Amino acid sequence: MRQYAGFSTAEASNERYHYLLSQGVNGLSVAFDLPTQIGYDSDHPLADGEVGKVGVAIDSLEDMEILFKGIKLDEVTSSMTINASGYILLAFYIALAKKQGADLKKISGTIQNDILKEYAARGTYIYPPKASMRIITDIFEWCAAEVPKWNTISISGYHIREAGSTAVQEIAFTLSNGKAYVQAALNKGLDINIFGKRLSFFFNAHNNLFEEVAKFRAARRMWATIMKDLGATDEKAMMLRFHTQTGGSTLTAQQPYNNISRVTVQTLAAVLGGTQSLHTNGYDEALSLPTEEAAGIALRTQQIVAFESGAPDTVDPLAGSYFIESLTHEVEAAAWKLIEKIDAMGGSVAAIEQGFIQDEIAKSAYEYQRQIESGEKVIVGVNKFQTEEKTTIPVFKVDEHVQSLQVEKLKALKLKRDNKKVAASLKTLHEKALSGENLMPVVLEAVENYCTLGEISDELRKVFGEYK
Repeated sequence: MRQYAGFSTAEASNERYHYLLSQGVNGLSVAFDLPTQIGYDSDHPLADGEVGKVGVAIDSLEDMEILFKGIKLDEVTSSMTINASGYILLAFYIALAKKQGADLKKISGTIQNDILKEYAARGTYIYPPKASMRIITDIFEWCAAEVPKWNTISISGYHIREAGSTAVQEIAFTLSNGKAYVQAALNKGLDINIFGKRLSFFFNAHNNLFEEVAKFRAARRMWATIMKDLGATDEKAMMLRFHTQTGGSTLTAQQPYNNISRVTVQTLAAVLGGTQSLHTNGYDEALSLPTEEAAGIALRTQQIVAFESGAPDTVDPLAGSYFIESLTHEVEAAAWKLIEKIDAMGGSVAAIEQGFIQDEIAKSAYEYQRQIESGEKVIVGVNKFQTEEKTTIPVFKVDEHVQSLQVEKLKALKLKRDNKKVAASLKTLHEKALSGENLMPVVLEAVENYCTLGEISDELRKVFGEYK
């Protein structure tokens, strides 16, 4: 049970983490604000108005120390939803673990680190695809040696589905992206049986219970086939391990309490499909960030399914159902057809560069919306069974002073750190980026010298440029 949370300052998010852990959460999942996700410090002009809004603002190792205050990193697993700047957040986390005296061989968690879906569906990229893939394979290589229990990537279909794809497209595009990462790692000479065990996936749980179960079952079979074909011989390197989040885009601002029922159905789909970890959305998320009450109900929804329903007691409980088995075959066959199309274009990177994946998602999103507006698809409380309603649900607002607090923290940090060490670290980073050496050791050194996220990102912008 891994509830996604993070907002405002590191102090405020730390309080929420302690609350969730006290209520039975098994692992943390960190949401970062948009400036952090695209490599800008809180004092950057483009960060104005966005600091702490959709996640927590993390500018330096100092913020990371506050974020996990009172939480031992060798006693909890953490997932971090971060991509373009994922290498920096991983370095912050490892630097903090070292400060806590943790054994790095025992540290476990996940960085999302899936840049291809950013180009295709989400938009929080920094560098061009080739440079981004280089950073990702550097992370694979470094983690295999230094933090062997760390999941180096969470290949994500979630945002592809949120952008409007179908269930078939979600797994086809996600597994195709997975193939691209594996191929990049193989090209670097890495061992598929080692890095393959540390790949994980992240899927959406949408409203159609049976289609979602079939989707998860098909994805497992397909990934095992893909990894075997790419040379994996260790069964654990062929396993599709995945986290699931219930469908944010399915939640409605109208009659928001209905979202509790939607999330329950989606939770069951994920559990019956065999998810390894799960986040359940708050019922108020079409209105604001979740309040503490909504986050509590979302967690209780998981706990009721886990401890009262019997759904998790049997592996693959719907196996053998004629409908589920035939639907699984149908979903799988359609997904293979899409993957074959992408392979013919030269793989995911080429398909994204040609706009194929983006166009396919856009067509599906348009068709879904058309069906809602025509009434073919019923959304309860939105296009049918509407009521006159006044929304009395309290919404969660992030304090506007968060930005000025973060900017003041940055000013104070830059005055007290050793700025000669900062300059030397950034110079070395620039040199290693040009030479093609693994970037992770020098990024770790830079964050330990309290270089900021923005400074590190900007140094690599000078070498790699920005993707437009």
